[in-house]
Amino acid sequence: MELFVREKYLKKMRGFYHDTEIIKVITGVRRSGKSCLMEMVKNELLQGGVQPGNIIFLDLDSRAYRKVKSADMLESLIASFSEADGTKYLFIDEIQNVKDFEEVVNAFRGSGEYSIFITGSNSYLLSGELATKLTGRYVEFELFPLSFDEYLDMKAFLGKEVNANLLIELNNYLQEGGFPKTMQYDDFADKRTYVRSVIDEIFEKDIKRRIKVRNVETFNNVRNFIINNFGATVSIKSLQEALSKNGMGVKRATLSRYIEALLQSKILYQCDRFDMKSKRALSGDKKYYLADISFYFATNTDNRINYGPALENMVYIYARSLDYAVSVGRIGKLECDFILRDNNLNYSYVQVAYTIGEKSTEDREYAPLESIADNYPKYVLTTDYLLQNRNGVRHLNLLEFMKNHMFF
Repeated sequence: MELFVREKYLKKMRGFYHDTEIIKVITGVRRSGKSCLMEMVKNELLQGGVQPGNIIFLDLDSRAYRKVKSADMLESLIASFSEADGTKYLFIDEIQNVKDFEEVVNAFRGSGEYSIFITGSNSYLLSGELATKLTGRYVEFELFPLSFDEYLDMKAFLGKEVNANLLIELNNYLQEGGFPKTMQYDDFADKRTYVRSVIDEIFEKDIKRRIKVRNVETFNNVRNFIINNFGATVSIKSLQEALSKNGMGVKRATLSRYIEALLQSKILYQCDRFDMKSKRALSGDKKYYLADISFYFATNTDNRINYGPALENMVYIYARSLDYAVSVGRIGKLECDFILRDNNLNYSYVQVAYTIGEKSTEDREYAPLESIADNYPKYVLTTDYLLQNRNGVRHLNLLEFMKNHMFF
């Protein structure tokens, strides 16, 4: 089957395709397309002249390899494919199925004959074992569900109609989300059912394997409460108080443990707040965004869209998919939705709103950016098509911007 090519991720990885010293680790929320991304890399290697016999592709969840559970079994399996001359390209999916896999992949990496790519459970790969045992020997490539630009491109790729009115497509995207598999379903209820199955799978395969959840109902209540309040500024203390008011008493240590599990499984992303004056991260209050906005609609019966946090979430994931560091900015008593930093330490500042048609709304959105004294790019992103630039701040249509532009 032909794959929808996710170019923004492949171009990050191409410089490492033939590197035998660095293990390439692909992470991301379940069902975001990690296995397909490895297939894309494999296809590009074949198109580039690598011989099929030099490619070893192991899906440890497949029927053929599901009994491979020990390090010795994995080593023997890889060795059985190792007769080809030259660099061998080793792809291993669901690698957490093998106990002590780090020792095996590091040994093959150390031979200098293998370029290694792995994926697996985020809660395992990111919980410390990998960093401890493979320090300095791997690079992480984080994959996100489809961003809005990819969503439009994949609809066209699948032969589905793309509405010329991008506001209609925005509403579709926010409610359907960006899991590639959902694009294959036409019925909206089927899309929701699929996303709920992803949430259940994450709990069973990622979270329960890493932490003891004594009360599943309490965990689900905490998860749903945070999902329902994505994009809000909260602290552990304020979350605990809010849960208590809703009849859900949770100890602070338990709440912290549950949030960490949601972060490790990449259901949630934590966005810290940054003080522009002191140039320091602020402890305490955080914002939490969803790996995919469909998590909200899949856990709620309410189909109404709160565009403020929804558009923020969309921009946050888009910026993260471009490898930007993202934080919330505080400028005195004002707050900037996002401070973005690229790998070259360039900054840009972003305010997000559905519309700034009212003068009071326009002033509110421009004020934080106008108070920043440096010359880095500053943007107000809205769904408006009548655009008003002022004082060096660029007002751009969010939907057109995400189709065609970068922040730097």
